Amino acid sequence: MTDRKNTFKILIEILFISTRLGLTSFGGPIAHLGYFHEEYVRKRRWLDEKSYADLVALCQFLPGPASSQVGIGIGVMRGGVLGGIVSFIGFTLPSVLALIVFAIILQGLDVGDVSWIHGLKIVAVAVVAHAILGMAEKLTPDLKRKTIALFALVVTLLWQTAFSQVGVILIAGILGFLLFRKHNESEHSEYEFPISKRFAVICLVLFFSLLLILPILREATSISWIAFFDSFYRSGSLVFGGGHVVLPLLEREFVPTNWISEEAFLAGYGAAQAVPGPLFTFAAYIGAVVNGWQGGLLATFAIFLPAFLLILGTLPFWNMLRRNPKIKGALMGVNAAVVGILISAFYHPIWTSTIKESIDFAFAAILFSMLVYWKLPPWIIVVTGAAGGFLMSFL
Repeated sequence: MTDRKNTFKILIEILFISTRLGLTSFGGPIAHLGYFHEEYVRKRRWLDEKSYADLVALCQFLPGPASSQVGIGIGVMRGGVLGGIVSFIGFTLPSVLALIVFAIILQGLDVGDVSWIHGLKIVAVAVVAHAILGMAEKLTPDLKRKTIALFALVVTLLWQTAFSQVGVILIAGILGFLLFRKHNESEHSEYEFPISKRFAVICLVLFFSLLLILPILREATSISWIAFFDSFYRSGSLVFGGGHVVLPLLEREFVPTNWISEEAFLAGYGAAQAVPGPLFTFAAYIGAVVNGWQGGLLATFAIFLPAFLLILGTLPFWNMLRRNPKIKGALMGVNAAVVGILISAFYHPIWTSTIKESIDFAFAAILFSMLVYWKLPPWIIVVTGAAGGFLMSFL
């Protein structure tokens, strides 16, 4: 009975924290990683810097929404498979509900340029800058790792394709293996994941099976919901680089087939920028336009299912890889590359699309100071950012 109570308490804690993050995490996947770092690593210490960086590197390497996969992984580490599910629901449901409401009630409303949204983007600048400074201090302490981070920064900044991050992580892993294979590190962290390797293999087999079988069923039948599910599942399976990359895939799947008009598609994308949480929840808007709230929920399930299967299928093998002396050096290189990738993403698109005038930079400096030096809670930073963005529109 005590174990049940403890498990229930842990799940409620995960749900509460992830829902709060789902209500306040604006700014896209890189900003989400900053919010997660602040909440789970700095504040609650559910995992250490190295474990968080390893998890981020794993999720960057996997296709799908990296920030959502990191959130699921942290939930699994804290509360098992149910913890991962609860973490996913808390972080995702607020934006899903908001976008379904947009689709049903406010469809066609252009919210992309509302002034307070600009303030929330500046919040993202402050949060990401704080996260990068903390990770860089920990993960790039020597010249070799600083050089790997610089390499990752330059390549991902100049070669902005869906596969550049994967290529950089692979090269960084090889460099780390060559440079640090004899490195002895006293600091060691390990987590036992309450997932069996058999269950993980089942998840991986299911991922690839659905990816293969759904298109066949789509062609062999005329059932609309199979085509609907396949379009979202395939889009969620083949995307590297975050939510913005999924946009052209979804447009190609739904606009030419006349399931949604170009105008409605773009209006929904504008609405998606106005809500917190993962941009993949844009699928909820499309699904709701096509088939009401039921379609919105089914679309959300379909586009996030690949991410869930992949993270559950790889986590049980994580410790085995990290303990292997041949792999530890590679992970050191990958962790350094993640810092460079984050700096690159911090500059573009977060900085370039947000800091356009002196007043933007000044406000970002104020928010950064509130977060780093005054130690104010993130929700206060978010509220201040929204209010400041609204007031700045009058200047």
